[in-house]
Amino acid sequence: MIFRSFAAALVLLAPPVFADVLTLSPADPQPDAGSLTPGLAVSYSYTGNVKTLEGAVAALAEAEPGPPLPGLSYLDTEAGEMTMTSTAETKVSAAITGFIRFDAPGTYSLDVWSNDGIAMTIGGQEIANFDETHPCESAGVQEVDVPAAGWYALEATYFQRKGSACLLMDWSVDGEMGPVPDEAFAFIP
Repeated sequence: MIFRSFAAALVLLAPPVFADVLTLSPADPQPDAGSLTPGLAVSYSYTGNVKTLEGAVAALAEAEPGPPLPGLSYLDTEAGEMTMTSTAETKVSAAITGFIRFDAPGTYSLDVWSNDGIAMTIGGQEIANFDETHPCESAGVQEVDVPAAGWYALEATYFQRKGSACLLMDWSVDGEMGPVPDEAFAFIP
């Protein structure tokens, strides 16, 4: 009986896994290396008390460009720390765009963590959708098929309401999950 309770607790604590392997589409045409800038482009809005992704999309109608994100490795913030590269701790909505580079074809596991909401597409497929306010938690592991090495378009809508903020992206390389290195992200200014 104790084993069943323990096993049930592990299932409840494990991040959700999406059922289907999604096939990503590489950027077509592939961006010219000379036109790329390291990191990801981001625009911020500080409008309203956003509590959902729908609210974030509405708030982003008034967004202004912000300093680029070096990558997606923003650990849960402490009081007084800004949300990503924004100028605010709280009540931040962000539109993030650019590319992610996969160096080899194959099946990858992707895991996006956020506090609060995140919706992200890569290569035309939604790989994360975690709406409403919540602590820094996984949106769920998503398996993706990368048909060819190269750059894949990345778009995300993110919001942070109050308290701490995080935005992280991990991937599997050789079967082990770890942070996506900043060098794997780029955008066209």
